[in-house]
Amino acid sequence: MIELPVLTEVRIKKPSWLKVKLPTGDSYRNVRKIVDQYKLHTICESGSCPNMGECWGEGTATFMILGNICTRSCSFCAVATGRAHNYNLDEPQKVAEAIKLMKVKHAVITSVNRDELPDKGATVWANTIRLIKELNPTTTMETLIPDFQSKWDLLYKVIDEKPEVVSHNMETVKRLYRKIRPQAKYERSLEQILKTKERGLRTKSGVMLGLGETDEEVYEVMDDLIKHGCDVLTLGQYLQPTKMHVAVEEFVTPEKFQHFKQVGLEKGLKYVESGALVRSSYHAEKHLA
Repeated sequence: MIELPVLTEVRIKKPSWLKVKLPTGDSYRNVRKIVDQYKLHTICESGSCPNMGECWGEGTATFMILGNICTRSCSFCAVATGRAHNYNLDEPQKVAEAIKLMKVKHAVITSVNRDELPDKGATVWANTIRLIKELNPTTTMETLIPDFQSKWDLLYKVIDEKPEVVSHNMETVKRLYRKIRPQAKYERSLEQILKTKERGLRTKSGVMLGLGETDEEVYEVMDDLIKHGCDVLTLGQYLQPTKMHVAVEEFVTPEKFQHFKQVGLEKGLKYVESGALVRSSYHAEKHLA
């Protein structure tokens, strides 16, 4: 009897430059207390962000509204996917109060996709922005929003509340969309950024690296973003949340991240945040000016 070899998944070993700080300190504990007290969701936790210890230690967090279950099933994302629950109608008020308690100078708000809702969550989005501004008049804000399935009246309902920065992530290069973002469309995301810029707002997007993209494809995303009015770009290393998610194809070196930053600035982007542990909201306060 011939014994067949056992096939096992080959996973690339994490390099030494991918070191994450453990959550510690009084500021971290204070943020933890407020998030728990108000029963809020953060993308820091739901998305397994590697910078949670650093950001929470500085008293900042990225709040996630409309629940913590997403109706889409992107193959890179750690947020739970499935049939979404009813969201808390008091959520906008609670987020605004939490930001006031934390004395946040620059707030970042994101959400899951709620494709099953008639308004895709736009009303909650608009109410959240409005209440944050009312309770925190000196706090600036970035909103990392979904695509609203090309229903541009819903997009305008949100961005006409005038957050200082409106972000919508491309996530990956055009060729990999079907694999990485099967329920999204590359051209739709670009059009959303263009429509936001036409409204006179500061625009931002993010792309993950290490999914098998080529340098030329990264340059193509940059060119497309610039053509569609994007001001700020974040580039970070994709990290596989679980074995059920798409595997890492490559760990991009710090030197390559620096190269991409330089290329992006030379092409015409106003600001590029580029590094292995960079995520959409990392150093977000720097993306205002």
